[in-house]
Amino acid sequence: MRRLLTILLVFGIIIGLTAMPAVAADKGVVKIRKGEPVHIAYWFVISGANTSLGMDTVRGCEIAIDDFGGKLKGHPVKLSGQDEMCNPEGGQAASSKIASDPSILAAIGSNCSSAATPGAPILWGAGIPTVSPSNTSPTLTAADRGEEFNGYLRTAHNDTIQGAVGAQFAFNKLKIKRAATVHDGSVYAEQLANVFAKTFKELGGTITAQEAVNAGDTDMRPVLTSISTGKPELLYLPIFIAEGGFITRQSKEVAGMEKVKLMGADGIFSPDFYKAAGEAAVGMYHTSPDFTAFGSGYKKFLTAHKDRYGMAPEAPFHAHSYDATMLILNAIDKVAVQHDDGSLTVDRMKLRDQLYATKDFKGLTGTLNCNENGDCADPRIAVYETNIDNVKKGLMPTTPFWKPY
Repeated sequence: MRRLLTILLVFGIIIGLTAMPAVAADKGVVKIRKGEPVHIAYWFVISGANTSLGMDTVRGCEIAIDDFGGKLKGHPVKLSGQDEMCNPEGGQAASSKIASDPSILAAIGSNCSSAATPGAPILWGAGIPTVSPSNTSPTLTAADRGEEFNGYLRTAHNDTIQGAVGAQFAFNKLKIKRAATVHDGSVYAEQLANVFAKTFKELGGTITAQEAVNAGDTDMRPVLTSISTGKPELLYLPIFIAEGGFITRQSKEVAGMEKVKLMGADGIFSPDFYKAAGEAAVGMYHTSPDFTAFGSGYKKFLTAHKDRYGMAPEAPFHAHSYDATMLILNAIDKVAVQHDDGSLTVDRMKLRDQLYATKDFKGLTGTLNCNENGDCADPRIAVYETNIDNVKKGLMPTTPFWKPY
């Protein structure tokens, strides 16, 4: 019996060590033979209710590769992808698939912070740095985030900024004094709701309720009924498309909520949300990146997007995805060593260090500077108001209703 317990203990330790992400300083060198591609990968949500978020960022990657010339030091650039499904399980699966391919040098992703939390350490354990265009959770770039995140960066804003802008708009512009929040339990939604609530109270407002629903819930009336008892003037719902649609529609059916103003964030700033919410979304506000603050190259990007895909962008982070891809391609170009036989070698640690050394990079979204924790964005957040044409035509508003600067 004692021998069996010893065997089981040793086996458990081995399994535990295997599951832990490696954080060794030496991540190795990748050799790319003559004619082989420079391989990068994305991990975005490309199925389910939030597909528009993922496909919008895929297109940003593709246009960036085209604008880079499609080649790097004579080697074609290959883009492959995995579905992170906007949840922890999907993030773990997608990152594990990418990590298992030794030809992949770097990744763009994830879309959802809940996927990045387990996924980014898996990628860095394999020596693959990742740059997210749309993760906004404050914990991902916090000073105490842990060494397993040392290969993680983002071109998206930090929600310490977005949540504060939302609260400032509600209190200072709309003159709201009583507000409630609801999140879906995801890292993104809960932290963003908390930042809004904290800032709103600091400004002098009252938070009447901080509620939560579960991903996949469809009947939001019980939680909305509970929220109504506090008599809020505004409900802040920084969640995702499916649940956001149900809350928006059903809020008009609950006594005491009919005239409560609704405010979402970038997670539901999409034509797909308008389909989910219908005309109940008219008059709703969203915080999202300020498209009017983007660089001069953004107009060229929009033209290329229309020419290639026959449509305008359908979510907020296409330009951030373009910038993330360009950061990676430029970093690879700087650290890759070209040999006489036409091959390349890329030192993974040097690639990671080059990404973190990014300074004064002129991107579509602004001038990018990466700090020691991986925040690279030039964050400009604005508030948009939805009108009936947005809903009927399925087009996001592109002109801000209000901005804090």
